[in-house]
Amino acid sequence: MKQELRSSLGRPYITIETDPATPWVAVEWVGYLTAESIKAGAKAYIEAVAASGRHCVLNDTRRVLGPWDHSMEWVLNEWAPSATAAGVRHFAMISVPDSMADASAATFYAQLKGFEVRIFGNDDDAKAWLRTACGPK
Repeated sequence: MKQELRSSLGRPYITIETDPATPWVAVEWVGYLTAESIKAGAKAYIEAVAASGRHCVLNDTRRVLGPWDHSMEWVLNEWAPSATAAGVRHFAMISVPDSMADASAATFYAQLKGFEVRIFGNDDDAKAWLRTACGPK
């Protein structure tokens, strides 16, 4: 199952996919993210996690332009507890090293407490970790 959310200008900013062949919900963020798009997108994929019964997320931020520090407090204090309650246990974030989005990812990683997060520079390593952490589907 695949879901895409679009901005008011019609541009996609997040794709959420639940593939029967994998034990995770895959999320890909794109472009400049506003506080509103982050909240809507994050809530949508946590709903997908809860509905699927999966406990793992593959969160790809390589196509994000700019930092998302403006939403960090909400992500850590509101979204993270909701994600934990929905069943998230393992969260693989793919980020471009030395980018502004990567700096936000590092802050997220350092402060998150509800579940295990690892940051990767490529999808092969992230998927390998999730297969080990989450088991086969």
